[in-house]
Amino acid sequence: MASIRVAVLGTGFGQAVHIPGLQRHPRTEVAALYHRDLDKAQKLARQYEIPFASDSLGEILADPQIDAVTLATPPFLHYDQAKQALLAGKHILLEKPVTLRAPEARELYHLAQERSLTALCDFEFRFVPAWQALAHYLTQGFIGKPRLVKIDWLVASRANPQRPWNWYAQGEKGGGVLGALGSHSFDYLHWLFGPIAELSAVLSCAIPERPDPFDNNRLKPVTAEDTALISFTLQDGTPGQLALSSVAANGRGHWLEIYGDQGTLVLGSDNLKDYVHGFRLWGAPLGQDLQELAIPPAYAFETFPDGRLAPFIRVVDQWVKGIDQGASPAPSLREGVYSQLLMDLSQQSHQLRRALAVPDLDDYLTP
Repeated sequence: MASIRVAVLGTGFGQAVHIPGLQRHPRTEVAALYHRDLDKAQKLARQYEIPFASDSLGEILADPQIDAVTLATPPFLHYDQAKQALLAGKHILLEKPVTLRAPEARELYHLAQERSLTALCDFEFRFVPAWQALAHYLTQGFIGKPRLVKIDWLVASRANPQRPWNWYAQGEKGGGVLGALGSHSFDYLHWLFGPIAELSAVLSCAIPERPDPFDNNRLKPVTAEDTALISFTLQDGTPGQLALSSVAANGRGHWLEIYGDQGTLVLGSDNLKDYVHGFRLWGAPLGQDLQELAIPPAYAFETFPDGRLAPFIRVVDQWVKGIDQGASPAPSLREGVYSQLLMDLSQQSHQLRRALAVPDLDDYLTP
């Protein structure tokens, strides 16, 4: 089958993951690279043997040879760039958070539907072997009826107060722990357990100022949360807790605990340098000690020094299948809308200091 010619927007995560992932996939070809700095775009294009580079998104999108676009730019650029790409007839693959607000994500969802374009989101945990094994055990009823879902995602990525001020420090630009970690958590909660009925959030910022290296290291205000504590109730009545922090020095990593009336499952990794490598799965029927569970070989994938690459390639595989079939398989913009909606509600809950009901996704998506 013919190659899908892709333009990559962004050279941070785009350079680290999107370009090598797309170049490794047998059906995708990186045909163009966008960055606002033309010299940088051209330099990276030469390094990765990409035939075209530009600082003009319009120029790239006007090329009829470009079939699709991946967006690895900062979140505050996603809505406008994704909308331009969809209006130009290009399939899209979006990094998270997909937009700054849920209504923007909903608009992109409908635009992709109207134009029969495939639009996916890079929610990678759905494609990590240990997580797929966990999903299998849940489907098989290993824990019985859930009694509690508990998530701790505690890392030190921004614990150093000297880490520079940039868009990540600005909530109005999509920065903060909710966008970085909560977007993933809300997606996999929906994938594994179904809709959330209600949530209550408390957000905080432990480091209120950071130095701006482009302004003589002058301290600039941090307007994005670095810690989020969220209580929620699933639609089936199961209670849950979600603790996120990017300033937890020596944090325990990423752990998901599920307690049921017939058993327990624990999935976790204490690898603070790679959020994909290192996951292990433990389980036990009621009354027995936890034992590590083997990950079936059927879920295995090729590993790389950067753990993000292998699940990204699996997301690309879903994207390619969707393009071939004229569909948008999960994790699509539908899932992106739901994740963004829960992030919006978390912000609102914190501001209002009360729990909020979560609307039904189909109702929310209805024009």
